[in-house]
Amino acid sequence: MMMTDFTGEHTWLQIQHELRLRKLTEGSEYQEELKYDFNIKGELRHLDTNESFVFNYYKNGHEQNHKRYKVLGHFITQYVYELLERVCMLQKVYIPTDATEDEPRSFFFMTKNALTSSSSLIILLQDRGVFCAGQWGRRTIVSEGLRHGTQIPFIKMALQSHWEVIVLNPNDNFTDLNSEKERFSAREEMPTVTQSVWGILKRGSSSPEEHTVYVWDHFIAKSAARNVAFIAHGYGGLVFVDLLVQRKHEVMNKVYSVAFIDSMHNVQHQSRHDPEIQKWIQKNCREWVSNSKPLNKTVSFLMRVSCPTVSTGTEKYGLAPSCCLQPIFRYLKSKLKAKITTASNSRVATRSSTSKKRGNN
Repeated sequence: MMMTDFTGEHTWLQIQHELRLRKLTEGSEYQEELKYDFNIKGELRHLDTNESFVFNYYKNGHEQNHKRYKVLGHFITQYVYELLERVCMLQKVYIPTDATEDEPRSFFFMTKNALTSSSSLIILLQDRGVFCAGQWGRRTIVSEGLRHGTQIPFIKMALQSHWEVIVLNPNDNFTDLNSEKERFSAREEMPTVTQSVWGILKRGSSSPEEHTVYVWDHFIAKSAARNVAFIAHGYGGLVFVDLLVQRKHEVMNKVYSVAFIDSMHNVQHQSRHDPEIQKWIQKNCREWVSNSKPLNKTVSFLMRVSCPTVSTGTEKYGLAPSCCLQPIFRYLKSKLKAKITTASNSRVATRSSTSKKRGNN
């Protein structure tokens, strides 16, 4: 299967428009209440009125409105999964790798050659919440559209640079105990010791931290890529630092840079004041924070400074990732170029030193 051509600005949006969210909502018990689809610009609009999504559909019906929004979120999750597979041509990989046939499994997405290619590998790690792989934020998708709320523009940018991609799925932690038909009904049964409040926990992915360490151990650490970078949003930043603490030397040797976006990490607390980790983050990371300053301008903090910090150019948390897309990739490319140049100079110096020693013999 050929890789999708991402050279046109709206190519992937045109392709996604052919997939249709409406195909998923049709046939559900909410097909009239959710008469929406994404237009050619990737914006969610009502099929009859062309209006944006209305949260307060039922007058004075908070619980009904919340349930309706949850159902929409479920369909958007399935729709974004389709986009990852059919537009970005990513492969779905199930974990744990040794799961039994009836065991609950999680999964993540990656490019076909993510493990075998020696080119750069970009790992996308989102905030915590109800949204899953491929999403920066569900409400942002609903309110602002696919270009702002999904990770697809980041995947597109990486593919254009001929980099490989892994899209983590850190919030897929349990299997719902209820059937698909009862998915959004009230839960009345008390969970057992082996169950979470919401369902059966998935081995290897019972938390965002566990999911990330599992994918690192079984896939990223074993990949042929010599240059790995993370883009981590919100709680994803805390999860990355947790990975760094748990797999310190492995991560330091394989990861060349991290772009944090409104990260929740606390280096001093998480690393127990490990000076080596603090020095590595200061040298190899940069954080973009929601701020009223113009995009990419330095932002200073009195209390919390772990790495250089710049503005996303917006105060809206949900728009932060899409606003700093371009500077993040410029940063990652500059860090990669610097690493390659340093390694090249080191090899030249080593050869020169060896030649001098031979000449003195």
